[in-house]
Amino acid sequence: MQPPNAGKTDVHSEEFLHSLMRKQLRLSIACASTFLVALLGLPLLNYFLPDLMATRVFGFTLTWFILGVLFFPLVWLISWFFIHRSIALEEREAVEAAGEQGRRGEKENVAEEKRGKGEREQSV
Repeated sequence: MQPPNAGKTDVHSEEFLHSLMRKQLRLSIACASTFLVALLGLPLLNYFLPDLMATRVFGFTLTWFILGVLFFPLVWLISWFFIHRSIALEEREAVEAAGEQGRRGEKENVAEEKRGKGEREQSV
């Protein structure tokens, strides 16, 4: 006879937490990479394309326009994406774990009902 929790994925188990942490690490690396490309891309664009970056946009050079106007919304967008994807990952993992527990629980209930029927038939 197996213990009642045998084979179930618990939301507090090591397996569940490691899986969630791996997925969140991938998300973190993707968001950090996007931020670093934006952060390091501006000086590289200034170095390799100085004429393009010196063009005027709304009274600013393109460098200052990107740095002063576009950079902060990009950071907010990356943050928003990270937070929402992270929450979605957690919720999906929790639903999958709960669904797996529910499916296994149903199988155990069916097995218990069969045992109960057998015991009732033997007692009659």
